[in-house]
Order: sequence, then C-alpha cells, then structure tokens
Amino acid sequence: MIIMKRKYVWYASYGSNINTDRFLCYIKGGKPEGSSKVETGCKDPSLPIASSTFTMKFPLYFAKEAAKWESKGVAFIGLTPASDCVTYSKKYLITLDQFNDIVSQENNGLSIDLNLDEVIKEGSKVFRSNAWYGNVLYLGKEEGYPIFTFTAPWDIQGVEWKKPSHPYLKTIIKGLLEDHSNEEIYRYFLSKQGIKGEFTDEELRSLIF
Repeated sequence: MIIMKRKYVWYASYGSNINTDRFLCYIKGGKPEGSSKVETGCKDPSLPIASSTFTMKFPLYFAKEAAKWESKGVAFIGLTPASDCVTYSKKYLITLDQFNDIVSQENNGLSIDLNLDEVIKEGSKVFRSNAWYGNVLYLGKEEGYPIFTFTAPWDIQGVEWKKPSHPYLKTIIKGLLEDHSNEEIYRYFLSKQGIKGEFTDEELRSLIF
C-alpha cells in the first residue's frame, strides 16, 4: 500500500509531550523547559491541525535514566491493557512524516521507516528491540484517522522503577492542568510506579498545587 505524502495520523502522548510547548520542540525544534537537550524538530515544521484529550487503558510507569532530564526516570506504558487502567493522554493530528520524525527524535535520531499498516494489523510493532521507544502501538481510530503511540518493547514485569526529575514531572503536570484539576492530577499520580513510594506527599503536592 502506498501511503499518501500528506496522510494524517493521531499521535497520542502520555509523557512530557502532553505539554504542548514541549511537544512543539519536536515539531519546530528547540530546547524544552527543564531539559538539557535541543531537539532538531521535524523536516516539516507545520503545526498540528488538531489536538484533544485521550485516555489509554495501558498502565503508566517511570523507568530508565534519561540524560536530558537529570538522568532520572521517564514515562512509558505497559503493553497489557486493563479495563480499570486510566492513563491520561493528549493526541495531536500530524502528518505521517512528522510522526516518523518524532519517533526518530525520541530514539536519539534513529532512522525510522515504519509500515503503519502492519502496526494496525498486528496492534503493535517492535522496530528496534533495544530502543527505549522502539515499539509503536495502534490505539484505534478517531474522526477517520488512526491513533498511534510508542513505548518500550518490554512489558512491565521485571522493570526497575525510576523516580522522574522535578522538571520532567512538572512538564507533564503543566500539560495535564490544561484539562484536569490539581486534585485530579494529584490522585492520578499517587498510584503510578516510579512515583508511588518515591515522592513524599509534600513533594508531590508542591509540584502540582
């Protein structure tokens, strides 16, 4: 199947890209607030033509040590959905080429050539087994456009949780505050692995309220 050059897809973010300002650094280039890395941006710097909230049924957790976020944990989702699981997301309607460029930037400039028809057919596709975000997931359709996200190739079992840095978590919080109350966000994070038991109540509240 030949994919049209201007085909649009939804990219659903569950981590720092929930914050639109941070996400646009992947589109236009630039250094996000709190990060130490200047992002290259997409070859096509056109802004998303739409955005909206989205809820995932995959569990959110924080792991690994990202150098650009103070060598602390960053967000991933597990691969096994659960009906009672709620992971907040924001999705952006962007071109297929932009989606490929964003996946590449999230994987340190790795060359990406995704066959999203395969992802839709299989539900997910691991394109690089040793890349943190080397697994693309299909999450359904909205308004006729497919919804994709990406996460680690591994599932939750055996993962070592890592506390995220204050700037990283604050970036997510700023994005969530556009659509959720402070109290909703506080309750949301209480059960997330990498935050649960890692942040004191006072510490977490100080970032949200």
